[in-house]
Amino acid sequence: MNISEIFEASNKTYGYRRIKLALQNFYQVKIAYKTVVRLMKEIHIVCKVRKKRYRYISQISNKITPNLLKRDFKKDDPNIAWVTDVSELRFNRRRLYLSIFQDLYNGDVKGYQISRSQNQDLILKTHKKAIDPNEDLSRLLIHSDQGILYQSPKYRNYLKNSSFVQSMSAKGNAYDDAVIESFFGTLKCETIYLQKVKSLFDLIRTIDEYIYWYNHERIKLTLGVYSPIQYRLKNQQMI
Repeated sequence: MNISEIFEASNKTYGYRRIKLALQNFYQVKIAYKTVVRLMKEIHIVCKVRKKRYRYISQISNKITPNLLKRDFKKDDPNIAWVTDVSELRFNRRRLYLSIFQDLYNGDVKGYQISRSQNQDLILKTHKKAIDPNEDLSRLLIHSDQGILYQSPKYRNYLKNSSFVQSMSAKGNAYDDAVIESFFGTLKCETIYLQKVKSLFDLIRTIDEYIYWYNHERIKLTLGVYSPIQYRLKNQQMI
């Protein structure tokens, strides 16, 4: 497989770093970053994913549930800390809401739910889809922002009854939710902003396909040359 084929297989989202790692890891091709950049220019390959921008908001103390995560976004074991949020997706003035739970061990999307309504059922359905009864969740901390859905007694009681520890960001502080915000930004950049979505059904299908690809195939730079699932399986085999 050549550079063009790798680029096309990534839905035109891979830049020179991921292309170099794909060549190295999957095809045993040793090549320098500068060479990949030069070859991409020669064959007119340009990654059009826009850079994500973050807006700084000064920190305000949290009086509802303390921030127990404290921006410790890297865990050495699975199911120690998950982050969660809901993002709005738009198509022709119509809205969908995507709720996800993501493991800070490897960035794996543990569960997700798409809905036309942003309500309590969306959050609880996502949570139940994320839970695997075969996994040890006895030490699990779940971190979110201070959205009204996460403040509700129904959700908080659900976490308490499940023996999960709740953590919430300081009010108005985007950096406390940097990982989940980064995921949503990446998803939108690599799907909605690049592909021609023709309907709500097409948008849902695109999100389903992307999340599967993100978990199983997309190289995550912080994990070396592995996708989240590949990274987890590799480390399980070493135990």
